[in-house]
Amino acid sequence: MTESPDIAIIGGSGFYTFLDDPQDIDVETPFGSPSAPIATGTFTHGDTSRTVAFLPRHGRGHEFPAHRVNYRANMWALRSLGVRQILAPCAVGGLTANLGPGSLVVPDQLVDRTYGRAQTYFDRGACHVSFADPYCPRLRTALLDGLADDHEPPVDGGTMAVIEGPRFSTRAESQWYAAQGWDLVNMTGQPEAILARELELCYATAALVTDLDAGIDSTRAVDQSEVFRVFAEHTDKLKSSLRTVIASLSSERSCSCSQALAEMTLPLELP
Repeated sequence: MTESPDIAIIGGSGFYTFLDDPQDIDVETPFGSPSAPIATGTFTHGDTSRTVAFLPRHGRGHEFPAHRVNYRANMWALRSLGVRQILAPCAVGGLTANLGPGSLVVPDQLVDRTYGRAQTYFDRGACHVSFADPYCPRLRTALLDGLADDHEPPVDGGTMAVIEGPRFSTRAESQWYAAQGWDLVNMTGQPEAILARELELCYATAALVTDLDAGIDSTRAVDQSEVFRVFAEHTDKLKSSLRTVIASLSSERSCSCSQALAEMTLPLELP
C-alpha cells in the first residue's frame, strides 16, 4: 500500500497521466464517483521522495466536458485520501495580445461566469466562506519559483474568467471579458477552487495559454484541435516543472487555508 499522499495534481485537457507506476484507488463519496480512480504513487526528485495523488479532471479518456465534471466528488475523494495541497494545471485562452500560445500564468484572481453547477458543500445553514483571494498564496509562490526552472518565467498574477462551456466564446463575449480587464478564459477553474477552500485545502493553478481568444485575434477562431495540440507540446515540460514544485513543498501549511471553516461546520463530517 502506497503511503497516504498529501499533495495532488489535477490534470486538465490533454494531461491524463503523471505518475510512472501508479496504484489506482477507487473512491466513492457522498456526491458520487470522481472523474476516475485516484492514481497514487511515489516519485523521487533529487533528494526528495514524495507520495502524490493524480486525478484527470475530465476522466482518463476525456469523458466529461467541463460542465459535467463531478467537481464535488473529485475534491472530496482527494481529501479523503489525505490530500491537503492541490496543484491544478489547466488550458486557457488569452484575453490580451501579450498572452499568446505557450504563455504560462499563475493567476491570483478568478471571475465565475458559470451557471447550473453545484458550487458548494453547504446546502443548509449560514455558512459564508471567505473567497476574496481564491488561490493559496504559498502554493502560488511555489509555482512561480518551480515553473521558472523549465519555462520562461511565468506571469505572476492575472484574472481568469471561468465560463460554462462546452462551447467557446463568441467574439463579442471575449471582447467584453477583455474590456473588464480580465486576462484568461477557462471552463474548469470554478467551482473547483471554492470547493477546495470549503474543504480547507490549499489550491492553486498554473494556466497554460493555448490560443488567443476569438475576440482578441480577429483573423481566427478558437479550434479544439489546436488547443489540444498546443497543450500537448508543453505537457512534458509542465510535468517536469510540477515535479520540481512538489519537491519544494513542505507538509507544514503556514497559510490560512486550513482555517477556512473557522466557526463553521460542513453538513457532512470532513474526511
